[in-house]
Amino acid sequence: MDFLNALVALTNYVVIPATAYGAQLALGALGVTLVYGILRFSNFAHGDTMAFGTMVTILGTWGLQAAGVSLGPLPTALLALPFGIAVTALLVIFTDRIVYRFYRRQKAAPVILVIVSIGVMFVMNGIVRLIIGPNDQNFADGERFIITAREFKTLTGLDEGLALRTTQGLTIVAALIVVAVLFWFLNRTRTGKSMRAFSDNEDLALLSGINPERVVMITWVIVAALATIAGVLYGLDKSFKPFTYFQLLLPVFASAIVGGLGSPIGAIAGGFVIAFSEVTITYAWKKVLVYLLPDSLEPSGLVQLLSTDYKFAVSFAILVIVLLFRPTGLFRGKSA
Repeated sequence: MDFLNALVALTNYVVIPATAYGAQLALGALGVTLVYGILRFSNFAHGDTMAFGTMVTILGTWGLQAAGVSLGPLPTALLALPFGIAVTALLVIFTDRIVYRFYRRQKAAPVILVIVSIGVMFVMNGIVRLIIGPNDQNFADGERFIITAREFKTLTGLDEGLALRTTQGLTIVAALIVVAVLFWFLNRTRTGKSMRAFSDNEDLALLSGINPERVVMITWVIVAALATIAGVLYGLDKSFKPFTYFQLLLPVFASAIVGGLGSPIGAIAGGFVIAFSEVTITYAWKKVLVYLLPDSLEPSGLVQLLSTDYKFAVSFAILVIVLLFRPTGLFRGKSA
């Protein structure tokens, strides 16, 4: 019985939160890896693109809520999500037209595009703060839990309860659907195959008659969709604060690099590696160990390797280790 209680506590406080967080990071890292693989630069504005898409979705959600529209047990934000994706796609395409395209035509070095993307990042961050403000915005509504700890205890008779929030379940299901659709698009459609060909060999793709501007535009639309979905799911699961998304850029980039920049499968794997590393290292293991150890060995402290304040330091440490010993990542993407 104690083992089952320990297993439930581990699932409740580590497995479920890390899986949901990993799904959010994976979607964000997919956007980063698409830009790197097809447009050949590291887009440091991606975190603030996520913030912008989430902000537009929040504004749409508030409008729907004011009109009395809801999805019942599900968050109303799901109805506003297509609007957020559309506005974000328009913004990133506009940014590409007035900023990035000039440097592409000049055949600028990737490092120049990285510096330009940092400038875009600060502009986007300023726009988001100006419109919605710098404070926390909680926009989740509907049913809070799929199953509560009390319901789980009643069903199982265990001392330890397991709670699954609606936003966590929604994140995992949405991530599975988005990843399946993206891989189908890249592998089965003519446009997706054109994007892969452009990524593998730009010159050969141009000789084959592939329109580079069309590939670039579709890439930005997909990146906008991934960024908005990842940002909204993260905001629903936690809360929305512009600066948090600025900080989120580190674990998102770490996920893409750990998995292998330019590798979509690597981005997904990297997202879960980073998420589980952050959660397990910053979790206080006393609650699990109390069930597993005899009373004489019961820990007096929290048994926490690092405070949650340092969770981004875990991402940074993993990123540095990967860059030092395996710069191509787990799935041998392009060298970071």
